Order: sequence, then C-alpha cells, then structure tokens
Amino acid sequence: MQNSFFFMRTAIITPTFSKFSGIDRFIEQKVKKLPKKGEVTIIAFKGDIEIKGADVIYVGAPSNSLLERLYRLFFFLDIIKIIKILNKIKNYDAVECHIYPATIIGCLAKMLYKKKYIYYNEGIADPQLFSNVFERCYMRLFTFFNNLTIRNADEIYSISKFLSNELRRQTGLMSKLEYVEIDKKRFNKEVSRNTGKIKQIKNKYHVKGPLLIYIGRISPHKGIHLLIEAFNIVAKSMPNAKLLIIGKHTFGNYTKSLKKLIKSRSIVFTGFIPDEEIPYYYAACDLYVTASLWEGFDIPIKEANAIGKNVVAFNIGPHEEIIEKGILVKKGDIKGFAHAIIKVLGD
Repeated sequence: MQNSFFFMRTAIITPTFSKFSGIDRFIEQKVKKLPKKGEVTIIAFKGDIEIKGADVIYVGAPSNSLLERLYRLFFFLDIIKIIKILNKIKNYDAVECHIYPATIIGCLAKMLYKKKYIYYNEGIADPQLFSNVFERCYMRLFTFFNNLTIRNADEIYSISKFLSNELRRQTGLMSKLEYVEIDKKRFNKEVSRNTGKIKQIKNKYHVKGPLLIYIGRISPHKGIHLLIEAFNIVAKSMPNAKLLIIGKHTFGNYTKSLKKLIKSRSIVFTGFIPDEEIPYYYAACDLYVTASLWEGFDIPIKEANAIGKNVVAFNIGPHEEIIEKGILVKKGDIKGFAHAIIKVLGD
C-alpha cells in the first residue's frame, strides 16, 4: 500500500463498485489493507459491495445500459451532480480516481481545491477490438476524455508494466508500478479440500469429464467468440469436456452472436455467480481458460494459479508478467489455443 494514504482522508472515485468488476475488486482489496488512521470514502454511480473501514456512497446513474454508457461518456454535462460530489470531498486531503469519468472529479478537485489527485491506470481496451462502429467510436472518445482528465494528476500508478508502457506511449505520462493483489484468504490451494462444494458444482452442470471455466465480462475484447471456437475443436477430441462461461453480459448483440457459435450443450453461460462461490468454481475446474485479446492485468489468472490450477491464455499485454502456471499461445491462434488445452488436460 502506498504511503499517500497514511494519515490522510481519501475519497476514492470509481464509476462502479461492483463484485463483477476487476477494477472494483482491486479497490476493495486496497481499502481492506489501509491503515485505520486514515479515513476513506468510496463514491460510485452504482454498485453492490459493502466494505468495513470505508463509507460507500452511490450517487446514481440511468438503469438502461445504453443510456448509462452515454451518461458516463458525457458525465461532464451533469454539472449539478459534479458539484454535489465535489462538495462531499471538500474536506478530504486526497482524491484517488479509477478510470473516466471518475477522473473528471479528480481533475476538478485538483484545480479548484488544490487536492492531491491520484490516478490508478487500470487501462482501457483497444477500440479496434470492437466490431461495431458505434462501440469503436465510443471507446475512442472514452479514451480521449480519460487521457485529457489525468494530465494534472499528482501521482499515477499502473497495475502492470504493460499498462505503464502504454500510458507513456499514448500520453507521455510516467507512472509507478503497483500490481493487483488477490485475497489469499479466499484463493488458495486449501479451497480444493472442500469436496462437497466441488461435487455440488459438478452435479449442477452435469460435468462428466474435464471442466474448463472462464470468469469475466462477456465483452468483445474478452475474446469469448474465440474461446468458443477453440472449445468446439477441443470437444471433437474430448466429447465429455464442458466449458462454463461465468460473468455478466454487457453487450446484447455480442451475446446473441456468441450463442450462434455454440454447437453443443457442453458450453454453458452461467450468468453472474455470487462472489463467495467463485473460489469453489476454480477448485472444481481442471483448467482455467481465457481467450482475451486485451487485459490491463487479469485477476482471474492470478486467482486460478493461487488455487493451483493451470491456465491457457493468449500471450497478450501483461500475461507474461503475471502467469505462474500454464501455457501462453500466440494471440488469435484458435487451433494453437485448442491444442494447448488438449495438451494440458492430457498431461
């Protein structure tokens, strides 16, 4: 934990504070380790995390997913809400911001109140990874606004060397490195001893052979379409294998296109799984797989490795930095990805 929090009242601003978000789980772990001498308030549009040692304030956002995305992009137009948030943090010493539009608050707090502005760089996916023209334009604007509102930050921390290099390339800004820490009380090899939980999961999804899982958002840059295509190849050699895709659907049209790729009942979209159950899903699987095309860190890889599970993933971004046990495959190589899965399961 960085010294900037010691003896300081800190406001942490993040768009969401939800269990399904990697960024928000990173924030949760950080806050749990903060010294009690500090005082922390977390401000987000919406979320579902409650945490001891910090006040959490949700300021609201549109419930419709499309309207919510547009609201976030053009949040700078909601002057009333911006003023309300700024008034809440007037008496704080520092403002820590995680991704746009939270960075608007940090930028203004520095300009208007001379508050210490700390930015955490968790990265923004490459717009080119989105097939829809609207989504690509959205991501380009999002990246532009994010980079514009971090230029006056006092301190910048990147969660991987990859992101630090990307930030410097895009903006010229330097950052310090702070890797994401996982909760080792929840993610460790002891979890695999709970055979009752593991059996319950396998019975629920009628698992008769090797079990593969993916955990994360169902989004184009996560490469779920490539994962499904690779698994279709695996299923020809291992017909009893099963793939569980665990996570929240954030792009409706993308989800529809994924369902068209599925050729058997061996691929299951589980939807959201309660956070307390996630360690047992890792324990139940024979292999953790992700065909993600872009990551700023990739917390599930660390969690899977901590429980003793192998990983098959594309060799992208920070994966070389963080993977401890598994195989990295050339980005986009579906056949190579499938063969790596078969090899690991065979071994």
